[in-house]
Amino acid sequence: MRTTALLARSRRLRASAVLATGLAIAGLSSCNLDWEKPDLSVVPPEQFLEGKPKSASPIVGGPEFAAKFGSKELTELTAKALSDNLAIAAAMARIEQADANARIVSSALWPSVSLGSSALRTQVPGTVTSDLPNFNPARSILQGAGQREAAALADNLGTFSATRTNFFALGVNASYEIDFWGKNQNASNAARLLANASRFDRDVVEIATLTAVMNAYFQVLAVQDQLRIAAENVRIAERVLGAINARLEKGAATMLDYGQQAAVLAGQRATIPPLEQALRQTKVTLAVLLGQTPETLEVRGGTLNSLRYPKLDAGLPSEVLLRRPDVAEAEAFLASREFSVLRARAAFFPSITLNGRYGLQSIVLRNLLRPEAIAWEIGSNLAQPLFDGFALQGQYQLEQGRFKEAAAFYRQRILAALADTESALIAVKETAKSVKIGVEAVAASKIALDAVEAQLLEGTVDVITLSTVQTTFFQYEFNLTLARLAYYQSAVSLYQALGGGWSPTTRNAEIARANEAYEADKGPWP
Repeated sequence: MRTTALLARSRRLRASAVLATGLAIAGLSSCNLDWEKPDLSVVPPEQFLEGKPKSASPIVGGPEFAAKFGSKELTELTAKALSDNLAIAAAMARIEQADANARIVSSALWPSVSLGSSALRTQVPGTVTSDLPNFNPARSILQGAGQREAAALADNLGTFSATRTNFFALGVNASYEIDFWGKNQNASNAARLLANASRFDRDVVEIATLTAVMNAYFQVLAVQDQLRIAAENVRIAERVLGAINARLEKGAATMLDYGQQAAVLAGQRATIPPLEQALRQTKVTLAVLLGQTPETLEVRGGTLNSLRYPKLDAGLPSEVLLRRPDVAEAEAFLASREFSVLRARAAFFPSITLNGRYGLQSIVLRNLLRPEAIAWEIGSNLAQPLFDGFALQGQYQLEQGRFKEAAAFYRQRILAALADTESALIAVKETAKSVKIGVEAVAASKIALDAVEAQLLEGTVDVITLSTVQTTFFQYEFNLTLARLAYYQSAVSLYQALGGGWSPTTRNAEIARANEAYEADKGPWP
């Protein structure tokens, strides 16, 4: 009869639990759990305005691209930046953090098992277990009448005896949440996608670092060229001043002529200190990019005239988007946010947890390992959120807002990638024109300078004309150096805009490395 009553009572409890869960889920239907994603479509153009409408293979990246400029020193500097740059090192550390976070978040997919032991000694006072003191017969055997009254009083008062108990336990505890609604799996997917994004971010940092190294090196070469030009212009101005001084001694020139040419000479000398400053400061910047102190860096440099311009084909816009690590990073971040929204949505539904315990228990230590000391327990918990002050609703709306932000950022990255490439192609074309025009201008102004110097010796030209021709020649030479610098830097900008050698193959390799890191060294201890 008792067993039948217990079974009936168990059925009523299960029916009540099912009814409560059904009512809770029905109540959730009134909540707004519909999720309308923002529009993510960005249709790339069929071709770039400044590019050829044809497909192209991915460009090479890293030191291999630097080698195309024909400078061995530049190739060595880019290789050193890859190994010693601190921004890249920090990005690699962020990968380790993301991998660790993926494991932490994914731990909910596995059962939790722990070994526990305890030793406990307790004392329960007699005043808790009894409402009357214990009677002591020995107190009645006392001598004297007065002592008898005292003994009787003591017996009436009595004493309370405390109870001391030992408890020893050794066992294994386990719990596991059944991921019926995908809450834990969605959280794991979101974290693992962030681990992928961290690797794409490292690639972005690497490309930006190599770009900065190449631009800084070209800046060093340009300043060295300008210093040589300045030194040559000083020699020309000194030679002309010497000729004017000779004419002055013969009375064929005036102090005004001498003063004007002396001013031209001083102006050329004044251009040297700022160039020296720029050279040293650029080397300091380059040293930081290489992860070392400025005094330890040795850069020989050279001239921009010795470099070769690499051939770069942009390909199609759709290809460029697949070769940009920043676009892949934004896409992975967006996908992670989507899983976060799904996780927040699943939090509205019931959670079922299985619990189990198996071990040994005894009040005497010597009996702890006996077979009769075995104790076990198994059960389950079902929890359904009913009202939490709208915390779940707020978290769900928060994750939706974050997804919309990530979606806007993703679209912005796509537009930025297309704009970067278009701008770089324009720069390549226009700086090439500037170099060509600059070479022609320097050649023409050199002819004019040689002619005016010959006329100076003949005494058939005035100093104002001479000064104008000299200043024009000096300026054209400086402008040509700046045009060459911009021309080579445009190649670097195009290299960065095209993804710096990144490709879908690189993407797959990075994802594979993330998966390997997630699966590697799995065990109860490091």
